[in-house]
Amino acid sequence: MSKYIMLIIISYLVGSIPFSYITAKFIGNIDIRKHGSGNSGATNVLRTLGPKAGGTAFILDFLKGFILAIIGKKLLGIQGGVIASAFVVIGHCYPFSLGFKGGKGVATAGGTIFALYPLIGFILMIIHFLITGLTRIVSLASITVAASFPIVSFILKKPISFTLYALCLGSFVIYKHKGNIKRLLSGNESKINFKK
Repeated sequence: MSKYIMLIIISYLVGSIPFSYITAKFIGNIDIRKHGSGNSGATNVLRTLGPKAGGTAFILDFLKGFILAIIGKKLLGIQGGVIASAFVVIGHCYPFSLGFKGGKGVATAGGTIFALYPLIGFILMIIHFLITGLTRIVSLASITVAASFPIVSFILKKPISFTLYALCLGSFVIYKHKGNIKRLLSGNESKINFKK
């Protein structure tokens, strides 16, 4: 039991490291929470500061999810991987370091998926790239991927603990995008400028 508790605590603390906020400060000398959508996530960094800063923020947020999921799986099997994945995403979305107001969890969640089941990660990545490329709307791609995640996990017959994680995480990511959904329905959602 102590191993699970330690894994939960460490995963949350690592998840709470606000790499998107730090990247925006370092590269753009701005508080990303005061620009764009006000969200301290990689997509807002991309929209506000361009591909270099956005890519850096995404990679760092992705890696914290990837590394913690790997550690959890090595220590406690797939259940440990799922627990670490869940709490590193929670830490990212509700970081104590930023007053419990973080990003929407897409990059960090992506890291956990690639760590546990790379095939699912590649399938979801392709879906994300296709929708982003066709529409230039990252939020629409993220919402679609979130909805697809549990379906893909079920089709590929992954362990029930992972499929439940996929269902909960997918639902959570969609919930975190509720503001984006309203803007999508009204036709006011921001698009990415790849040439910035």
